[in-house]
Amino acid sequence: MSYKCSRCKRDVQLDEYGGVRCPYCGHRVLLKERSRDVKEVDAQ
Repeated sequence: MSYKCSRCKRDVQLDEYGGVRCPYCGHRVLLKERSRDVKEVDAQ
């Protein structure tokens, strides 16, 4: 799953057993990337 570091804005890939930390700057706040798909919902 793809995440983005909130400090250095670089893409981060997390592995299963690694910690939640940016490997580039060491920051611990990562933002989950949103999909660019547009969903349509029928309003009833």
